[in-house]
Amino acid sequence: MTRLDVRKTYKLYVGGKFPRSESGRSYEIVSASGEFLANAALGSRKDVRDAVVAARAALAGWSGATAYNRGQVLYRVAEVLEGRRAQFAEEVAAGEGVTTRAAGAIVAASIDRLVWYAGWTDKVAQVLGNLNPVAGPFFNVSAPEPTGVVGVLAPQDSSLLGLVSVVAPVIATGNTVVVVASTSRPLPAITFGEVLATSDVPAGVVNIITAKTAEVAPWLASHRDVNAIDLTGAAGAEGVEWGALEAEAAGNLKRVFRPVVADGVAVEPDWSADPGLDRIRAFVETKTVWHPKGL
Repeated sequence: MTRLDVRKTYKLYVGGKFPRSESGRSYEIVSASGEFLANAALGSRKDVRDAVVAARAALAGWSGATAYNRGQVLYRVAEVLEGRRAQFAEEVAAGEGVTTRAAGAIVAASIDRLVWYAGWTDKVAQVLGNLNPVAGPFFNVSAPEPTGVVGVLAPQDSSLLGLVSVVAPVIATGNTVVVVASTSRPLPAITFGEVLATSDVPAGVVNIITAKTAEVAPWLASHRDVNAIDLTGAAGAEGVEWGALEAEAAGNLKRVFRPVVADGVAVEPDWSADPGLDRIRAFVETKTVWHPKGL
């Protein structure tokens, strides 16, 4: 008797679980060569709202964890991703239209990127904070703190390395995140949700929505319980104008990380370059404390 393969049902990743979209909709995902790959859940604005609720609920616990602990958790994500390199390489190769060897290098770079940010979790305070000189008998100390719930539009083209490069710096400092995955290449993002679920990342810290970016991005940008938004994924997203999303975010004084712009057009950055601290710095606030000396 011929065996039938167990076909995977691709779902969202919200609050540490894998729900179907409340809309009941799905859409076809095709490879770079046009071959059918899967049906992905087509997330809605209600799914975005549910993800924001989950991210807000997880914020206190994640931001209250020690920096060292967050580094351990990120390193654990890298360990689990390492164990599934072959699967990710296959999905990246199909979605991005690169060779298996090139896809393997992208997966390796993604793992290394996670380890890089894991190493920064307990060093950020020393680099971005300081003891300020003041005139008077006081200690004046500035220290970085997480911004809160961050919305992220994941890159459209770089389905894994770009995804890791925008998510890891956000959660490294204690923020929680709602990610809108690449519309055309979402499969690595969905599988990355499985990695998160089987590592030590607490439920709700990272929430991943597969959807048409143009459909849900305005709701994420305007949501009053989202404290900041990364518009990197506006580059190359059909029907998305990042300036309009920035205006939506400005309606409730949300912090905005703008995409790279060349000749007036948003473009994806070079994800293979040294990431630096720009994305970490973008999603922290500085708290300054005064304390009298001698007490």
